[in-house]
Amino acid sequence: MTAAACAAGGGALAPAAYADPGKATGPAGQTMTVSKVDGLPEKGATVRVTGSGFDTSKGIYIGLCKANGAGKPPGPCGGGADTSGKAGASQWISSNPPPYGKGLTVPYGPGGTFDVTIRVGAALDKSVDCAEVRCAVAARTDHTRRGDRSQDVLVPVKFGEDGGVPVWVWAAAGAGALVVVGGAVLVLRRRRPPAGAAA
Repeated sequence: MTAAACAAGGGALAPAAYADPGKATGPAGQTMTVSKVDGLPEKGATVRVTGSGFDTSKGIYIGLCKANGAGKPPGPCGGGADTSGKAGASQWISSNPPPYGKGLTVPYGPGGTFDVTIRVGAALDKSVDCAEVRCAVAARTDHTRRGDRSQDVLVPVKFGEDGGVPVWVWAAAGAGALVVVGGAVLVLRRRRPPAGAAA
């Protein structure tokens, strides 16, 4: 196995792919950036979320969600399907909403862009605490296209000031295992066996 990330002088060094932990790329190349992702106050904070390259024919929700792992849809999400436009925990982005959505949505800008703010807090609901489980600010298709995962983009976030493992580490962990030694965080990737090798 090889170390994809190492620490020097007691400080964790993020691999290049996670040099900007507040930004993520979706399946169609769309990008999303969150203004603050580490050390968020558990009682709540307002963050700015910007995106580009999204499919303007498909509405999306922006909100804080529990991250359930690669290939699985995020959820539950703060704000749910906010069709009232009053919760503040999510934003509905759509340039072609259903009739009841007019006045509640934020239209896309040129090139599938958006620029919104949402309120995020550690407690998603009575059973999910984002200070204890992995969560992310997520873009996902709205309720008019349930099951469509083409707009999924997740930016990991971390609540609390306890100096724990930063968000880039668990984002990178999907590629391998984590080892913490003397305060240093190593992300280890498993080598693929040579062709024809025994399993």
